Amino acid sequence: MIVLKSAREISYLREAGRIVALALQELEKRIRPGVTTGELNQFAEEFLYRAGAFPAFLGYHGFPASICTSVNNEVVHGIPGLRKLENGDIISIDIGAVYHEYYGDAAITFPVGDISAEARSLLDVTKKALFVGIVQAVAGNRVGDISAAVQNFVESNGFHVVRDFVGHGVGRSMHEEPQVPNFGKPGVGPRLQPGLVMAIEPMVNVGTFEVVVMPDRWTVVTKDGSLSAHFEHTILVTEGEPEILTRI
Repeated sequence: MIVLKSAREISYLREAGRIVALALQELEKRIRPGVTTGELNQFAEEFLYRAGAFPAFLGYHGFPASICTSVNNEVVHGIPGLRKLENGDIISIDIGAVYHEYYGDAAITFPVGDISAEARSLLDVTKKALFVGIVQAVAGNRVGDISAAVQNFVESNGFHVVRDFVGHGVGRSMHEEPQVPNFGKPGVGPRLQPGLVMAIEPMVNVGTFEVVVMPDRWTVVTKDGSLSAHFEHTILVTEGEPEILTRI
């Protein structure tokens, strides 16, 4: 069931989104060759607590960390640890915050030092695909309008959208209805209404859209070993233009 949010609920969601955005802004300053993904996780966790929020991912279905750190061919749900970032890597950081029982959720894929032209193009296309999708998140449109816009933009640039993982509604739960795929046909799916809050999150691969879950049961990698990028914002459908709740 799709739950439209009240003004009070939206105020909490705005604050959760603001905290997430600030955390990502601070994490970007700490991304460099030699830093470990575990160090980034520790900083993020401490930042969220200082901001009066709780790490949404910590313990979620048993997830052992407060952020997801997915490097190079890792698509989503990478577990932070001892891995040191190297010059030329790309790292997706996905972070969620709970504020007064309401969730904010966002992700950015960052370059580490000097990255290849292919990696830079991947990041550029994936980020732009997110905003192409957000433009479609207006009252009266359908979820499929977002999905089709993302897919068409990504594929027209020679990349491929992941199909096994999708965006989602956000509220008092991190994952609510509706699901928001990054592929599909325009004019299908639930109709968007003011008060709907959802996470739009293109996951884009250089190679095939196919992915594999690693033995740790969390980390998702590209099946062919190619690079992957992930960008995500939590947005609010309004009477006019969509409001990005996790904008930096």
